[in-house]
Amino acid sequence: MKRPLVKKTPPQHKTRSPKPTAELLFEIGMEELPFEFVAPALTALRESATRLFQEARLSCGSIKTYGTPRRLVLIVDELLAHQTAVVKETMGPSKMVAFDQAGQPTKAAMGFAAGQGVTVEGLEIRSTPKGEYLFAVKRDVGRKTTTLLPELLPHLFETLSFPKAMKWNETGVRFARPVRWIVALFGGKVVPVQIAGIHTGNRTSGHRVMGGRKPLTVRDFKTYSKGLEKLGVMLDPERRRAAIQQQIDRLCVKAGVGLNADDALLDQAVYTTEWPCAVLGSFKPEYLAVPSEILITSMKEHQGFFSVRDKKSGKLAPHFIAIANNESKNMALIRTGNERVLAARLADAKFFFDEDRKVRLQERRKKLSGVTFHQKLGTMAQKQERVKKLAGFIAAHLSPEEDELRQVCDRAASLSKVDLLTGIVGEFPELQGIMGGEYAIHDGESAAVAQAIREQYLPKAIEGELPKTLAGQILSLADRLDSIAAFFHVGMMPTGSEDPFGLRRHATAIVRLILEANLRINLARYINNARNLIADDGFKGLPDSEQQGVRRMTEFILERVRHYSRVVYLLRDDIIDAVLKPVGDRRLDLVDLVQKMKALEAVTRKPEFDPLIVGFKRAHRLVEKEQWERQPVDVTKFQHPSESALHQAVAEEGAKMGFALSMGDYHEALNALVGLRPVIDAFFEAVMVNAEDKAIRSNRLTVLKEVDELFMSFADFSQVVVEGR
Repeated sequence: MKRPLVKKTPPQHKTRSPKPTAELLFEIGMEELPFEFVAPALTALRESATRLFQEARLSCGSIKTYGTPRRLVLIVDELLAHQTAVVKETMGPSKMVAFDQAGQPTKAAMGFAAGQGVTVEGLEIRSTPKGEYLFAVKRDVGRKTTTLLPELLPHLFETLSFPKAMKWNETGVRFARPVRWIVALFGGKVVPVQIAGIHTGNRTSGHRVMGGRKPLTVRDFKTYSKGLEKLGVMLDPERRRAAIQQQIDRLCVKAGVGLNADDALLDQAVYTTEWPCAVLGSFKPEYLAVPSEILITSMKEHQGFFSVRDKKSGKLAPHFIAIANNESKNMALIRTGNERVLAARLADAKFFFDEDRKVRLQERRKKLSGVTFHQKLGTMAQKQERVKKLAGFIAAHLSPEEDELRQVCDRAASLSKVDLLTGIVGEFPELQGIMGGEYAIHDGESAAVAQAIREQYLPKAIEGELPKTLAGQILSLADRLDSIAAFFHVGMMPTGSEDPFGLRRHATAIVRLILEANLRINLARYINNARNLIADDGFKGLPDSEQQGVRRMTEFILERVRHYSRVVYLLRDDIIDAVLKPVGDRRLDLVDLVQKMKALEAVTRKPEFDPLIVGFKRAHRLVEKEQWERQPVDVTKFQHPSESALHQAVAEEGAKMGFALSMGDYHEALNALVGLRPVIDAFFEAVMVNAEDKAIRSNRLTVLKEVDELFMSFADFSQVVVEGR
């Protein structure tokens, strides 16, 4: 057998003509999607297409998505008409192993060739730093895009997932709503494929009302978008958003009112329409006697209407703005219809409000024992009682001399969950707390108690408004700590992306409440108290110790501290870990921990810090690795001045650092550590730690242990990453 020779020809650089490309247009047409499904689906479609074409070796220009309730659209510009060719090279056995003394291939060579799907003669021998080795070189020239797309587009369709999906035909394919047509064009020609039992084509449909029944034949995106515009479809969501905003602004100017801006409501309007048209309507001024929160919520949640306020007084005005999904010749009919529907909703709201005020919150309390918090965790009455005890515990430690604060917290906590039994909260659950505060004022409770009840659920979102009063902050902390403790106690912790009880949101709220309100509290004490209150209620918990349960809760909240510090304060991960890792069961003051992180990150910018950490880590590794019997440092065993200098410097700088730590001056404490750099460097340059004399060796290791302990008393510096290492 002739041994293959391998000499690679240097690549020839030639001027190549541009590779042919074409536009891909992919549209999924369906029954109206729920508005909250559209934007995530468009994001998923764009990301999936980007990944899919990269994996298929099909480069392209821009990848854009557009969508309405009835269509999800993908436009890919300048998509390559042919896969990029690739050369795959795999290294095999060495030449010495691959050929015998006679130059014939061995089993190793033949096995490698067979495994790579090539002949032995097709293998190449190349020189590498390790010597000469066999290589299998396979060239894949790729396929035409027109042959690939029938495979890729169904996969693109299948990658779309929704919170709720359904089967609508015999194929059994699941989608959010029944799919009615699919357009797939590459370079103006139909990509023939069947997806979910539907054959792709070049015909789409316009607006359900304004577009008529005649389908639109599509050639490319330009004719597609222009054609849809004539059929009542404004394809680009951002165009619809701008149009809605402009129409609302014009109506507000004309009516002399100001908009109660609501981004979530604007998103809803964008993704429930194909041709938005804003309409100004009115309701009876007598409904303004109902609290504005009820009216605004009724307009938003039930009808998707924007509320407006009087520009002079700032109070709610008896008007609303609805966003219709078509431009009718007689918009008055649409306005009248919306007014009639809203009037019925507001009448219901007023009825509930009037009826609720006939029964005092205090009188409703006993009925909470019939409201389940969770089947494993008893009733709302039990939860409210735990929150009351925990809020009192927090208030007593936070402001031990303020009896009034404790009284406010006690009364507010006693009534905190009662509004769950009211008609308004039953109709509008998002008003819980708000209505409790409203009814508390009506019942003659103090303004402080009512405000704390109102604020107990704040922040409602990760970046939402925080409680403004200390009593509200305490009540919110107590409620969230109780929820985390309760679900952790029975083993219902978040896993992966699953968090059905919003415990991560509760933990993030706790972190925000403490850090942004600058509450100097020992959170560990309250975590322990919250868990004890749950255990005292007699619920069956996980078979672990109290200490393990508290540790799990602590680690869960510290993970939110880690995320918050990274995202809000832009602190480095290694700095965060250095401060949080040693926390353990010690005092848990989140404000203090963040101050330490900020001080530590600031000192890392000093030029002498990196060399200092190099020296520390050398000392840290030695005292971790070496075995010795630690005894007090014996100054008589010092054999070099650098040993005495380091021992003395640790004592002196340690005293400075201890005083700075006691004063909360972390920058000065770290400066004391930085001052150790010259003596640490001198020590390592002058002496060998692992001396032959065991007594000398042990004494030197003990000195280094002192260095290690001094550093670790501030943070775990072994976590800090040295620049360039």
